[in-house]
Amino acid sequence: MAIEDIKIPQMGESVAEGTIGTWLKKVGDTVAVDEPIVEVETDKVAMEVPSHVAGTIVELVVAEGDTVEIGALIAKVDTEGKAAATPAPKSESTPAPAPAAEKAVAPAPAPASAPAASASAELMPMSPAVRRIVEDYNLDAASITGTGKDGRLTKGDVMAAIEAGTARTLSAPVAAAAAAPAATGPREERVKMTRLRKRIAERLKDAQNTAAMLTTYNEVDMTAIMEARERYKDLFAKKHSIKLGFMSFFTKACCLALKEVPAVNARIDGDEIVYHNYANIGVAVSAPNGLVVPVLKDAQNMSFADTELGIANYGRKARDGKLTIEDMQGGTFTISNGGIFGSLMSSPILNAPQSAILGMHKIQDRPMAIGGQVVIRPMMYLALSYDHRLIDGREAVTFLVRVKEALEDPTRLLLDM
Repeated sequence: MAIEDIKIPQMGESVAEGTIGTWLKKVGDTVAVDEPIVEVETDKVAMEVPSHVAGTIVELVVAEGDTVEIGALIAKVDTEGKAAATPAPKSESTPAPAPAAEKAVAPAPAPASAPAASASAELMPMSPAVRRIVEDYNLDAASITGTGKDGRLTKGDVMAAIEAGTARTLSAPVAAAAAAPAATGPREERVKMTRLRKRIAERLKDAQNTAAMLTTYNEVDMTAIMEARERYKDLFAKKHSIKLGFMSFFTKACCLALKEVPAVNARIDGDEIVYHNYANIGVAVSAPNGLVVPVLKDAQNMSFADTELGIANYGRKARDGKLTIEDMQGGTFTISNGGIFGSLMSSPILNAPQSAILGMHKIQDRPMAIGGQVVIRPMMYLALSYDHRLIDGREAVTFLVRVKEALEDPTRLLLDM
């Protein structure tokens, strides 16, 4: 018998502890080298901790919900696979095993009126994190193929099915029935905030309390970009193996505008202003555990394909809980696209210590007066929130106008104008 300790790895210079989220393995399960065994949430990112050895898990030292320091022992693995299993510690989030007599009782049959798909979903093996995604998207879990141990669904399985369009959604009656509380169940439920969600709340409130935040608006005619995408989307996808989206246009337009208006790309450090001669663009991504902002480093040097590939990679990592601290650090400016959720207009909050953030919104056909005639054009509202302590109104408006001009005439993006 050879026992190896699994410890919490280093997650970044400023991260001292984390909270055990969901155990992906249980005592007695076999594990391969680099296979994730637990989800850990820090105040900056949620990530999976892999095993550095192969073997059989013989002990889970900490329980879900426990807070542990970096380097703390969390599990033990028998690399020879012969050790006797030690039960996992009990806590409020780790229920005690049911007595043998109770285990032998067959589950109660589903009501005759409930669809078979719903019953199958209830029996589908899922971790709490995966179940949360399934419920948020109102999916029929039985329509998704699990690739985890014993057919267990993983985050990657669910998100891949959503992207491919193969995951069925539950019908309205079923969804309503699933959402309705049981007759004897509680009318309210209290759930402890995750460490990441608490940190997001703190940072957003700090930004409001610290910065003299102001938002200026404009609108952009998306006709030229939509025509360019339609004309070149197939060639672009064939050459680069990625779809041509709007974010590459916006990222390039912002890089050009930041070069002309450097104050928007600066930050306040004490009584000094730090100007950045590069553009590290943060891209807000919605992940299962909350909003995260991975950063495209030196975006001013990236091609359209590099930008799209980088954003797609960050999106996958965010959904699978694989973002690292390095992915999240170093941003100088942020772009948030609320339009993918249907937002027509909003005022984004600064991502401190950055001094500005651009909000994209839904593209909507609207009547516009052009050349003395009323025509229908696909329009998008743009919102630039900025720290008025550093950025004046003239600079903010100039920045937003430059972004608008570059998007309405994409030739400017090629000519660096």
